[in-house]
Formats: sequence, C-alpha cells, structure tokens
Amino acid sequence: MLRIPRLLTIAGSDPSGGAGVQADLKTFSAFGCYGMAAITALTAQNTQGVTAAYPVAPEIVAAQIEAVLADIRPDAIKIGMLATPDIALAVAAALARHGARNVVLDPVLVPTQGVSLASAGLEAALVSSLPPLARLVTPNLHEASVLTQTPLATRAEEMAAQGRLLCAAGAHAVLVKGGDLGGEPVDVLFERGEMRIFRGRRVPTRNTHGAGCALSSAIACELAKGAPLIDAIATAKAWLEGALEAADRLQLSEGRGPPHHFYALWR
Repeated sequence: MLRIPRLLTIAGSDPSGGAGVQADLKTFSAFGCYGMAAITALTAQNTQGVTAAYPVAPEIVAAQIEAVLADIRPDAIKIGMLATPDIALAVAAALARHGARNVVLDPVLVPTQGVSLASAGLEAALVSSLPPLARLVTPNLHEASVLTQTPLATRAEEMAAQGRLLCAAGAHAVLVKGGDLGGEPVDVLFERGEMRIFRGRRVPTRNTHGAGCALSSAIACELAKGAPLIDAIATAKAWLEGALEAADRLQLSEGRGPPHHFYALWR
C-alpha cells in the first residue's frame, strides 16, 4: 500500500468555499493528499467580498494544532490567515515544539474585496516568529510590501529584493507572487542568495477568489510528496493555470468565484 501524503492547513474559514481552509482542503484532495485543518478565524464572506471576521482564541488554535500533531504527523503544513499577533505567536510556538517540517506560510493580510483580515501588529508578529519555521513564504505584492515596509514592487528585481529582506528575517525561501502585476504574471523565488523567475500566462477569468490560497497549498502538497522546491512551484503553477482556465465552468455567481480545484477529476 502506498502511504498517502498528509497535510495540515492552519487558516481561516470561508463559508463560500472559495478560499481559506475550504480551498486548502480542496487543493489537498485534488493532489491526492489527506487534509486536516486547524481553524484560526470564522469569516462572513462570499464571492462579493468579506463582510466580517471573528478570530478564534489563540489557546483554541494551539489546542487544535497540538491535537493533530500528537496523533497524525503531517508531511507538510500550510499556514494562511492568522488574524491576530497572539494567534501567530501561538501557532509558531506549537510548530516549534513539534519540529514541524515543510511549512508553507501564506501571509494573508487584506482580501481583494472587503474588510481587513489582520489586526494591528500582525505583520510584526509574522516577521518575528514564523519565517524561521517556514520552508517557503508566499506573499503577494501587497503582502510583501507590508511585511518588508518597502514600496509596492513593480518589477522582478524589486520583488527579489523583498524576498531577500524576508530571508534576512529567517525565511529559507520566499516566493513573491506577482499576479497583480500588469501583463503576464511573474512570480519571483529568492533562495540562498539567488533569484529565479517563474513566468505564467494570464487566464481571462474573473474567478480568481482564493487563487493565492490554492497555489500555496499546491506547493505544500508537492513538498509533502518529496519534490524539490523549484519542481513543487512549477507543478503547482501549472495546476493552478488549469484550474483558472476551467473556473468559468462552475457558474457559481456573478461575483469573483474560485478556481476549479477539481477540473482534472470532474468530468
């Protein structure tokens, strides 16, 4: 019998199913992995945007993580929305106690539409506690700017410079996601003092809700399977492009729907 890769997501809940824990679990399943979840916040959101967010008590978040790690050892861990500095610190402490590996940190701060998903001080708590525990940090352009306290990047060299700053804070590698750049999307990986550019193709769809969550989770899946980081990123990007190409087939609403996580499985 083949051992199924096991992944844990530590993130907020999206009741519309497009982002957060729900998107992570769908991505894990699409990659043939067993998914588990520790919920950090409840949100009220749909394809139109986020209207409210309610953080879970840090001790409850930590208890969820401890319960899983004491029983089922994950092969990779995806971290998404953490909401408050206390939750970030509680998550970091729990992961450090258990020597968690293949951690992918996706620092969720502000959604494309709606209220903030981060309370005051979260950026500093993230930078001070979690990068040393992460195999990869995956901020988008806005998040990279906020975390490094530098202007919004407009080209690959500036994205790499932000990656360098986050590596200086302890991250092993940083992938700055450039989906919001004009023209064709470009993601920039900074690792061990070197920059690598991943180019993509702009898919003509409005249904991109949770695409960042899905990409980071897909990378975590490939790391859990033992893939080298560069191969994991390339595989995840190719899968996400296919999920975006198929997103319109879901026909969910008039808002920004999610990628089609199961496009390769549903016929």
